[in-house]
Amino acid sequence: MANVKLTMALSHYDRHIPFFDGSVVAQGVDLTVLEVGQSHPSRHGQDRHERMLQRGEFDICELSLSSYLMAKSRGMPFTAIPVFPRRLFSHSQMWVNVGAGIRSPKDLIGKKVGLSTFQTTLSVLAKGDLQSEYDVPWRQIQWIVTKEETLPFRPQEGVRIQLVPAGKKIGDMLEQGEIDALMMPHPPQPVVRGSNKVKRLFPDARQEEVRYFRKNGFYPIMHVVALKDEVLRQSPWLPQNIMETFEKAKQTCMHYYDDPNWSRLVWGRHLFEEERVVFGEDPWPYGVKRNRANLERFMEYSLDQGLMDRKLAVEELFVSTILDT
Repeated sequence: MANVKLTMALSHYDRHIPFFDGSVVAQGVDLTVLEVGQSHPSRHGQDRHERMLQRGEFDICELSLSSYLMAKSRGMPFTAIPVFPRRLFSHSQMWVNVGAGIRSPKDLIGKKVGLSTFQTTLSVLAKGDLQSEYDVPWRQIQWIVTKEETLPFRPQEGVRIQLVPAGKKIGDMLEQGEIDALMMPHPPQPVVRGSNKVKRLFPDARQEEVRYFRKNGFYPIMHVVALKDEVLRQSPWLPQNIMETFEKAKQTCMHYYDDPNWSRLVWGRHLFEEERVVFGEDPWPYGVKRNRANLERFMEYSLDQGLMDRKLAVEELFVSTILDT
């Protein structure tokens, strides 16, 4: 039987290099792997989530967990496999203007806080973590977003969401004090430039994240891998093959760090070893069982923030043939 020809859109992470250099191959598939960014352009463009959810441009795609959950709760024709290629803690991604008088999470109440979009996975996580971990009611914050939502939704009554004014850049607004704080998946440009007017909300964000991990038991999921339902109908054997290939790619990536000079980080190998002590052998687990608590908590956040149309069981999120993983 001839191989199935499919496209797959991914970000360029170390764990995806084996796909891009061809060192891992999915059996039974002629896979064209496209390097598609989300917020920043890559070799095959950007806006990966919108291109999949709005236009169905790819057969397989790395997607925002938050937008995927919204799509699934609306019955849109996509189904995921339990592969999670991007994860972030929220704490290190919370930035404040040094003159805003914000010294603790509760000081965010009543402030103007920037987000990529309201439904961006990091945004949902940050709002939920502030409320559940630090008793900061996210509804008492005014939210400023950089662009239109990937999937439209109606905000809950009383929730204040404002689009960045035309011509303004959210990072500059933070540096200049036009907003008080910012929570986004990437550091704002003033931080990249070394501005002394912006700092992290948490002085020791790493220790906050270690505490979070020890309390909750997971490194929070940002992205999931989803397939178009028509592809699944045509090739019901495909999900297992794709999942196994992602697992091989992850294992290949782990061995990159056997070489202490593989990355440009001077102490990259030391950091690799330190992380293993804190987080164990694999803080990036695939499969349903080891990610259930993470997924259930995130869905609680999404429902509380008015994003998902209905409550879903974890089993409804994934292809039925690989639920026992």
